[in-house]
Amino acid sequence: MGRLLGRLFVGFTTALICFIAYSPQIFIIWPWYGRELSVELLALLIPFNALVAMLLWNYYLCVVTDPGRVPPGWQPDVQDSDGYEVKKLTRGPRFCRTCEAYKPPRAHHCKQCKCCVLRMGKYHHCPWVNNCVGHFNYGYFVRFLFYVDCACTYHLAMIVRRIYVATQENFETPEMIFIILNAVACIPVLLAVGGFSLYHFYLLLGNTTTIEGWEKDKVATLVRRGRIHEIKFPYHLGAWRNICSVLGDSPLLWCWPTVASGTGLKYQLAEGDDCHIQLIPSADPNAESWPPEDPSRIPMPEPDPNYKFTLPASPWTYENGSVNPHLQPSNARRRQVARNGPYSAVPPYHPDYKEPEAVVPYDPASSSEEEYDGQSGRGARVRRGSEGFEVKAIDREALLQRFIEGRTHEPGRYNYYNPEVSSESEAEDDTDDSIPLAARLRGRRAIQ
Repeated sequence: MGRLLGRLFVGFTTALICFIAYSPQIFIIWPWYGRELSVELLALLIPFNALVAMLLWNYYLCVVTDPGRVPPGWQPDVQDSDGYEVKKLTRGPRFCRTCEAYKPPRAHHCKQCKCCVLRMGKYHHCPWVNNCVGHFNYGYFVRFLFYVDCACTYHLAMIVRRIYVATQENFETPEMIFIILNAVACIPVLLAVGGFSLYHFYLLLGNTTTIEGWEKDKVATLVRRGRIHEIKFPYHLGAWRNICSVLGDSPLLWCWPTVASGTGLKYQLAEGDDCHIQLIPSADPNAESWPPEDPSRIPMPEPDPNYKFTLPASPWTYENGSVNPHLQPSNARRRQVARNGPYSAVPPYHPDYKEPEAVVPYDPASSSEEEYDGQSGRGARVRRGSEGFEVKAIDREALLQRFIEGRTHEPGRYNYYNPEVSSESEAEDDTDDSIPLAARLRGRRAIQ
């Protein structure tokens, strides 16, 4: 996303927040209380403005705070007892080819920020804050969603209360217009942001990012289908400790903007024998990684960046420049043997049994230029040469004649029927068989 477009998104979001926050106070609540300052008015508006102030503050911090970048020259500690995050194929430390640097655990590359973001909270660059959500601003992002829900709920409660009172008395037309505009603006925001915030609160309880939540869904599908055994998520510390890892150790400061603890380069892991963590020492090749691989998918090895294709100096590729002796050309004799087979199709006691011919070994001196594929009477004879296939010309009439003779002269295949003449009348009729029917009709008419 471009810098100008990102600023437009941030400006639109800020304008929408200010409209929903301040237009009802000026055009709805203030006329409702008679445009006079009172204790009831202050008791109604002070909590609402406090929620709006916290909302804008956390939104500002989420926009301007760097989500976290990998320090230049950072390398994983391979001697650490907790291990390090590994790649699926090479089982070595994760490496970002775009940044040309190692990637810490839970870090992912952002194309918009053009760097690897520590603990990337969303699977893409967030346009509404014009920033990535990472380790150092994820707490501000969660608080911002929380205050949006609280402020919109308070806003709707005030509007509904005003409409209920207005049913008993008349109110001005501008007030009605702003009631409709605020309802149209606030209700969709509450529904959209409310559903989105509930999802992120669920991820917060599991100490999971959006990318890791997608990975957990894939692992659950593989476990349900029986392809892999159940594997525990390595960063799940329990609901309480998960919240403390993002919002701070003190519950009294969970709603107050605080700086995230830690460096974002290393995270506490779950304890227990049933936890199969992704941070594994390279000396343990049997350890499993997170996310686990799908056994049905064979991963392709990564290409070697240093490999350069070069043509061989000679077209021959076997040892000293000669032809591979194991390569046997498919000439006519070999194709015929492969078609007929070295074994007989019938058992030895069958009348048609013939001794199978021995397979003639390939002789390099023989040439396939003089051998034809096919047998006499079976169809076109094809010869394979160095420039392709050559079909020998055939006489179709002679081919058909040989086919008919081969079928009719086979002993015991056909029985010829010779009719016997039973009477003289039938014999006379038989003599007329050679005369066309039309000629016979004309002759009979002439006689009549």
